[in-house]
Amino acid sequence: MATVEIYTTPTCPYCHAAKALLEDKGVDFTEITVLDPALREAMTQRANGRRTVPQIFIGETHVGGYDDMSALDRAGGLDPLLAQ
Repeated sequence: MATVEIYTTPTCPYCHAAKALLEDKGVDFTEITVLDPALREAMTQRANGRRTVPQIFIGETHVGGYDDMSALDRAGGLDPLLAQ
């Protein structure tokens, strides 16, 4: 199973939706809350300049935000990525 990291903020509805999708799939993930400006900057660097949350990484692959992960799931690409 791939390592999953998700950058979030506590009040973000898309963050909650992304975590729920991963939980529904039985995926363990590491949540990194980016209220600290240094953590947000690290996320932005890693996410190629994207500053919005959530930002989701599966292994070394930057999936993007919730909409990106949801679209990947609908296209059948999320499960194989998680299985790596």
